Amino acid sequence: MRGICKSFPGVRALRDVGFTLRAGEVHALMGENGAGKSTLIKVMTGVYEKDSGRIEIDGQAIHFKSPQDAQAFGVGTVYQEITLCPNLSVAENMFIGRGRYAFVDWKRMREKAARLLDSLGIPARPTQQLSSCSLAIQQMIAIARAIDMDCKILILDEPTSSLDEDEVRKLFSLMRELKSRGVGIVFVTHFLDQVYEISDRITVLRNGEFIGEYEAAELPQFELVSKMMGKALDDVSSMRKREPSAADGETPVFEATGLSSAAGVRPFDFAIRKGEVNGFTGLLGSGRSESVRAIYAADKVTGGRVRFKGKEASIGDPIHAMRLGIGYLPEDRKGDGIIADLSVRDNIILALQVLNGFWKPFSRKQAEAFADEYIRSLNIKTASSATPIKSLSGGNQQKAILARWLLTHPEYLILDEPTRGIDVGTKVEIQKLVLKLAEEGVSVTFISSEIDEMIRTCSRLIVMRDRSIVGELTGDDLTENVVMRVIAGGSESI
Repeated sequence: MRGICKSFPGVRALRDVGFTLRAGEVHALMGENGAGKSTLIKVMTGVYEKDSGRIEIDGQAIHFKSPQDAQAFGVGTVYQEITLCPNLSVAENMFIGRGRYAFVDWKRMREKAARLLDSLGIPARPTQQLSSCSLAIQQMIAIARAIDMDCKILILDEPTSSLDEDEVRKLFSLMRELKSRGVGIVFVTHFLDQVYEISDRITVLRNGEFIGEYEAAELPQFELVSKMMGKALDDVSSMRKREPSAADGETPVFEATGLSSAAGVRPFDFAIRKGEVNGFTGLLGSGRSESVRAIYAADKVTGGRVRFKGKEASIGDPIHAMRLGIGYLPEDRKGDGIIADLSVRDNIILALQVLNGFWKPFSRKQAEAFADEYIRSLNIKTASSATPIKSLSGGNQQKAILARWLLTHPEYLILDEPTRGIDVGTKVEIQKLVLKLAEEGVSVTFISSEIDEMIRTCSRLIVMRDRSIVGELTGDDLTENVVMRVIAGGSESI
């Protein structure tokens, strides 16, 4: 791919991007959220038509108008979300949609499936229902389907995001087998250790632009992180440092030991003291959001013990967390935060109404008084409290969700990406609010993709990589240089 450009209304997603894949290699496509990876893959696979540029396969210029065109040229894709039918058998999933006639030779189909599964070392039976297979085996079956369609180029989009370590090893074994057969594999992942375990070369995108192509063996992890984030490791700007406001010996407001969840976060220990602002940092997919969701029980907790203000506590679901005095602003504002068709007023009073009870609704006058107070104090720009929240800007929607939790007067507030997708002015307002809450004694866990924002706001950073805590930074170690080295697994990790 050379000079690939792709634009959408108001957004230029790809600018003069290049990508080269060789036969028999695993090539990692890396970049943070919004870097352009998904758009480039969709151009590769015919989902999007490029605006300009050139694509060649085996030296032949080609132009994909649909995914079927891409498949005809040997391009197969296995997405993060498995696009198979769990109610059908393994064999049916491998050959569904490929018959030319109404009659199906079931015996021949199963025999062919058995040969293919055996040749690739996939431990599944053709007659086995797909839903009985593990996620890793389902991924392998999706790969087998692509390979049987004469796939020369295999694109794996976050294939390991839902797999455990043993399942990842099985998948990598299959990838190495395909590599030995001359298949070129594009590997998209956020797990740095996996990139270096399986990849031969790495291409980095940032903000829709091509940053560079590198031999994996010659690119240190900390340099990869630097290129993805656009920060020079030695370019450390002066940051405001905040010291913990609580005495070291004070009982933590919240404390967890060996906490884990069904979302795949590995057991971790965590504590936060009164008036402290700490944060989880790491690349997208590192487990930072999964960790705070485990704290709030937004995902099913599978292990660990929790203490709140020194007493044993059971947090089985978000309602339990709310009753203890924990608030949670989720990463996905639209999906998990706002209720789009309700008014600003109803969105603001929602959490307090839940705590008050379904059978004790607030009067209209009470609800308006609550909403108006926080619309004024947070400077939420809206025509009135009755305005549907979906008509507000992203920043004002975020303020309304903050107001929802402030109305409950939480002792511990978790903010996951509270400044994502909003203007600079509103970002500064939210950061100032976080520091003000801490001064008033509220404990805050703050997550942001922007490291400089984290350093300005937090007195302690918990660094995550591959769903595990790999470091904890305070004081003079709170610099971009140190944070990125720990994320990358460099020598300054602790």
